[in-house]
Amino acid sequence: MTVKVGEDMARVQVSCPHQSGLIYAVPGDRSWVCSDELRPAHAMAGFFRELVALKDPRVENLMHEWGLYYRSLPLEEDSGGGESPTS
Repeated sequence: MTVKVGEDMARVQVSCPHQSGLIYAVPGDRSWVCSDELRPAHAMAGFFRELVALKDPRVENLMHEWGLYYRSLPLEEDSGGGESPTS
């Protein structure tokens, strides 16, 4: 996987000898909060979190067939010592 970050767009190239494709991450209704550099991670984590939350058997079967699983992780606490947003 290769991430190429540009202004207002990032391309995530996913390639192997058997498959190849590009995932584009651009500012969206839910991805504008992060910097250009972090937008791909923000968008993909949010997308997979919501996709898995659908609990759609078709999505679950596809993910299982491709060996993809997603689990949300807790956010790191701010170094300022304040409470986390999920507290």
